[in-house]
Amino acid sequence: MSLSSTTKTRPHYAWVIFVVAFITLLGAAGFRSTPAILIDPLREEFGWSRSIVGTAVSINVLLFGLMGPFAAALQLKYGLRRITIGALSVISLGALATTQMSAPWHLYLLWGAVVGTGSGCMATVFASTVASRWFVARRGLVTGALTAASASGQLVFLPLLTRLADNHGWRWVGITIALCALAVIPVVALFLRNSPSDIGLLPYGAPDDYVAPTPITRPISAALGALNDARHDGIFWLLWGSFFVCGLSTNGLIQTHFLSAAHDHQVAAVTAASYLALIGGFDVIGTVASGWFTDKYDPAKLLIFYYLLRGLSLMVLDPTLTRGGFGLAGFMMFYGLDWVATVPPTVSLCVQRFGVQRGPLVYGWVFAGHQVGAAVAAFGAGYLRDATGSYQSAFFIAGVGCLLAAFGSSRLTRSRVLVNHS
Repeated sequence: MSLSSTTKTRPHYAWVIFVVAFITLLGAAGFRSTPAILIDPLREEFGWSRSIVGTAVSINVLLFGLMGPFAAALQLKYGLRRITIGALSVISLGALATTQMSAPWHLYLLWGAVVGTGSGCMATVFASTVASRWFVARRGLVTGALTAASASGQLVFLPLLTRLADNHGWRWVGITIALCALAVIPVVALFLRNSPSDIGLLPYGAPDDYVAPTPITRPISAALGALNDARHDGIFWLLWGSFFVCGLSTNGLIQTHFLSAAHDHQVAAVTAASYLALIGGFDVIGTVASGWFTDKYDPAKLLIFYYLLRGLSLMVLDPTLTRGGFGLAGFMMFYGLDWVATVPPTVSLCVQRFGVQRGPLVYGWVFAGHQVGAAVAAFGAGYLRDATGSYQSAFFIAGVGCLLAAFGSSRLTRSRVLVNHS
């Protein structure tokens, strides 16, 4: 078979990879929903405070982020299929073991360390690696769609998992997550391929003279080397800081604490979970659209727009929760459009600045910033709620952070980002 970027008789196999990656991220997404569901049941059964559960979430999201750059390097070295199967297996075992926990350190170890480590290989660095390796054309669109699968799956699973917890106990949540992760493994084993060259193809949309990146032989050194080079670049820190705020204002705050905040406003758990699922549905639209916009417009301008709108919306969340009704549903739809719309332009800026080979590795470190922000919010919002009796101050702080991120993104002009493009 001759190398070709497209195939006239059938779709390019890159689209098969896209579908497999989409199913993989969707099937593994439920574990990211679980901490929000467990806050109230664990408090009722064991007397654990919000800050205890928040600490476990902080450990989880920190490892989730810190694993990112190493996962990207391991995927480049050992292949997407092998690393993905291993990660899904770890997630499944960790989730199943949580059904037997009875002390806070069990929660820290299992949901924090074990599931956090496994999930780190299924972070958005997985989407970044698939998109950069298999696509030249439509890379932003693919990144957006895969990111939407991961982020939306986390929220769409919430109503089902919340009903399971309410009707059958919280342990069934862990069992369900374990089964979902296991169910994806055969799909990955049968259809996922490591790179286009494995089956005699070029990436989708690549020119005939396309040269594939040199394989990585020392993944850990490559990940640390990417950080060492990037840390001297102001563009890296602008991206890291903006993504810190992204994590602070999404999965660390809203995803982890919204159910508890809704409970404070007398909103039933299943109803609140349905609101979060609404975010998930609209996130698909927003993130896929963001990927399409990223292929056509300056990614930095998109980030300014996204962070500005997110910050303003967070500042009115607490009174919106008080009023409830259509206003709250409207907030969820609006917030969903902006939930992880920041990912495609951020990935694009990393690749533009640091190249196709190192871009995913650098993005892994940028994503670590996202998870540090999420960890701060997971613990900090729980602490503020325990101390003040309300989440209002946490929402306002996150809103101010988003406005600062919008200002920082204004420094990410296309001309500045392309200086070191390789």
